[in-house]
Amino acid sequence: MFRKATHTDAEKIATLVNKAYRPDLNERGWTHEAELVSGTRINTKQVAELIDSNGTILIANDGNSIIGCVHIEPAELSCYIGMLATSPSLQNNGLGKQLLAAAEDFATMHYGATSYKMSVLSSRPELLAFYERRGYQLTGTISPYPVDADVGQPRNLNLQVLDLHKQCNSSPINS
Repeated sequence: MFRKATHTDAEKIATLVNKAYRPDLNERGWTHEAELVSGTRINTKQVAELIDSNGTILIANDGNSIIGCVHIEPAELSCYIGMLATSPSLQNNGLGKQLLAAAEDFATMHYGATSYKMSVLSSRPELLAFYERRGYQLTGTISPYPVDADVGQPRNLNLQVLDLHKQCNSSPINS
């Protein structure tokens, strides 16, 4: 169901991620952050750089359309999981849960990860709860929004990034 992204997928991945994270008013699913951050989340060049990195982007297809993606980046015995995105029209149908589980399995099998890390915006309690139901826990590490990372500009200068962690043997709650 999922496959590794290639350079030919980069533009479609960037389009999907921007629609999921920063959609127009009529395209919003439950996971967007458009009220919190302006600008694009990622561009095609940045996606291509992620594809060239030592990490992996997994994608879900529906015919010729990319309907979901997730990025896995190894770091010693842990993997950072990020850029989890599903098409706004398909959100709340389980695809995000499936992509997250696939990313965790991939991280363990291909990178030998014993734990996973990720980050969530501080003003996204519903998204934090989603990850907590899947076994992720807050680490206590809080960082300012990365305004210099070319991933958009916060609408509130107090916006922060919360770090999450999960051990590989942590089991999710069924929801």
